[in-house]
Amino acid sequence: MRTAGLIGGMSWESTALYYRYINEGIKNVLGGLHSAKMLISSVDFDEVALLQKRGEWEKGAEMMIDEALKLQRAGADFIMICTNTMHISADEVENALDVPLLRITDSAASAALASGVKKAGLLGTAFTMERDFYKGRMEKLGLKIIVPDEEDRQFVHNVIYNELCLGDFRVQSRMKYSEIIGRLRTEGAEGVILGCTEIPLLVHQKDSPLKLFDTTKIHAEAAVKMMLK
Repeated sequence: MRTAGLIGGMSWESTALYYRYINEGIKNVLGGLHSAKMLISSVDFDEVALLQKRGEWEKGAEMMIDEALKLQRAGADFIMICTNTMHISADEVENALDVPLLRITDSAASAALASGVKKAGLLGTAFTMERDFYKGRMEKLGLKIIVPDEEDRQFVHNVIYNELCLGDFRVQSRMKYSEIIGRLRTEGAEGVILGCTEIPLLVHQKDSPLKLFDTTKIHAEAAVKMMLK
């Protein structure tokens, strides 16, 4: 079994899901008392969020590289950035490593395309929805991406930072997210990429008229496959 190296803490709530999903995946395949070989380097999300707010993406990339190299030196066979937004640094991290970087964008796009979805809505932080590092990568892989309008994007973004990352899950926010998904459907979306690892803690399939792609779970499933390859 290969050892996965996880850069976590962004937020710790979603990193806890990664730990659970990867261990469950290994046990489901190998059975018995098997569990996953993992190394986790958990950062202080407050520091990361401050860099994001200030637009200091180079410093954010340096932080991700430092954490990735720690994991590589500790024996990780591949690295995962356990958040969507900080994949803005994916190219820099990948170039600094001698081991593979398992990208959440690639795993999610592959899952959507495999299910027959060719045009997907994207929900995430404003950085994820508006910048090209995420939707551009997915579109190069063949998945057409559409995002909500500016007002809806701001709502989605604010809920992530002011509620979900603080462990605050509100019914009103869930209902509003469902309305936004409905508008994406009207615009031609065939499915929705939950491009923030906290959103699946709030919105579930029963809340959506479209198929949801939980990037946390998809990324974790891809990790299990790589660990057992």
